[in-house]
Formats: sequence, C-alpha cells, structure tokens
Amino acid sequence: MINFGIIGTNWITHSFIAGAHATGKWNLTAVYSRKSETAQEFASKYEGKQIATYTDLHDLAKDSNISTVYIASPNILHYEQAKLFLNAGKNVILEKPSCSTVSELDDLFSTAKEKGVVLIEAFRHIQEANFKLLKQQIPRLGPIYGASIIFAQYSSRYEKVLAGEVPNIFNLEMGGGALVDLGVYCVAAAIDLFGAPQDATYWPVKIATGADGGGRLILSYPDFTVHLSHSKIYNSDSPNEIYGEKGTLVIPTITDIETITFWDPKSKKKELVQGLVKPEELNLKEEAAEFARVIEEKDGQALKRYEQHSRDVLKVMEKVRHENGLVYPGGK
Repeated sequence: MINFGIIGTNWITHSFIAGAHATGKWNLTAVYSRKSETAQEFASKYEGKQIATYTDLHDLAKDSNISTVYIASPNILHYEQAKLFLNAGKNVILEKPSCSTVSELDDLFSTAKEKGVVLIEAFRHIQEANFKLLKQQIPRLGPIYGASIIFAQYSSRYEKVLAGEVPNIFNLEMGGGALVDLGVYCVAAAIDLFGAPQDATYWPVKIATGADGGGRLILSYPDFTVHLSHSKIYNSDSPNEIYGEKGTLVIPTITDIETITFWDPKSKKKELVQGLVKPEELNLKEEAAEFARVIEEKDGQALKRYEQHSRDVLKVMEKVRHENGLVYPGGK
C-alpha cells in the first residue's frame, strides 16, 4: 500500500481518493487544508481510516507515514508546493496543469531526480483504456490529414463572473483560465496521439476578469494541423475526429470515451471499433493504478515518457498564453 497525503479539498481530490482506494494500492493517510475545520470535515468522510490533518504544509512534509502527496491546489501554487514535497523526499502526483512555466517544471523534475523520488502530472484521460485503444487505431488511418479535438462545458462559476466576481478558475492571479482548465485536456490528448507540434497558435475569448473563457488552438505538424476548441462559457456536443487517407475515427468525447467509430471511405460505412471497455465509474481509477505501478516498479521508461509529455504540453501552453497576454503573477 502507498500511504499518501492530499492537498486540495475539492471534488477532484475526492475523485482521486475514490479511484486510488478502488485499486487496492493506495491508502489515504493525511489531509491538508488552510483551515483545521475543513481538513477534519474532509477526513471524516473516510471512516475507518487513521488520517492525520494538517494546516501547515511543512508539518505535512515531515510526516514519515506518507511516501506520496497528491496536489490539487489552485494552479499558481503547484510549483512551490511540489518543490517542498520533492525536497522532503516525497513522491508527487501533480494535478494538471503542472506549472506556469517550463523552467519551473524543469526544476521540479531535476529536484525529483536528485532526491530519488517520482513526479507525475495527472492527465487522467490519457490513462483510460479506451483512449489507449484510440491511440492503437491511429495507424489504421494511413497518412494523417488532420484532427479536431473539443472540450467545451459551461461552468456555473461563469455566473459569478457575469455578476462581477472573480472566481479562482477565471482569475489570472491564481493561474486560471479555460486553456489551463479544459484546453489542457485537448493539448495533452493531441500530443499523446501525434507527438509535439512544430508550432501552436491560440485565439482566446477573453472575459471580464482578463482570463480566457474559451478559445481555439491550432497545432501545426509537418503534414497536417490539429484544431482544438475548448470553453467554460459555452457548451458543445460536437464530436472529436481524426482524419486520414484510409478513413476517419470519430469519438464523441475526448475524456471518458465510450465509443470509437471508424468510417471507411471505400464502403461509406461506419463500424464500431472492437475492444472497447465500459468506462470506469471511478474515472481516476486507471490513472491511480498506473501511477501506483510506476512508483512500485520504479519504471524509468514510463517516467521518462510522462516527463517528456508534460514538457511538450506545457511548452505549448506557456507559448500561447504569453502571445495573448494571459500572464500570471511575476510575468509567468
């Protein structure tokens, strides 16, 4: 069992804990919150477990009962918090987006190697069985002509923006914006499927807070382009598609994939790809299982692959943010 602590007491943290416990590989041991009442209330939801609560990150870092920390705090805090726990000799599972800049991420990976611990960014969708099946289908298309990847879900927190408030998710001071919240899923999926692009261009829809509420992003490859669309200020049910010389793959959603359809240009018929599995009800279970495996087996090849993927994703994110004036504190 991997004894772990958590930072961040929101819904995604509960989802990770549920998925992690379902693998039989993880054991929640510690909870951090700035307020003692919040930490205790969060811990109380896991009856039958001995869970320590903390309001000081340095005290949590000194807890010898935990080997790993899952960080799901506001984006702008990721770098400093991850640095603290890596230096304390803890493995770190860091929610996306990992950091604000590539230089910060480089520093974290360097620290992890120096301390002999693991750092992994939590892109849960690329760990899903049906996403991996999608990736296996790519060669079937022959030469790739292009792709369209979409993730647009209206956020109830946009109502607060319309009322004149600045919630964290739409606050540049907290590292917010639609690109880093939902667009990152599209960028991560594209890079996992097609590799790092040669270039990237972003057209954001800026909202009253100065952050991006949505936008369109084009990733340029030598022989094709990938069009990405994401939003937290409107909804879309448009499918995701990958186009090739020998056919088209159609996927309703880029996360929690339920179906993959192949369209044959010769027969003009559609067929459901074989090998699909029912999506996990606990949709972070697959990533939790993979991260446990990597930690237990010390799988250097997998870590190297995940590290490069994180760098490639953040390189795109940082570039297009800065080109569009979506800058965080300190010019990040």
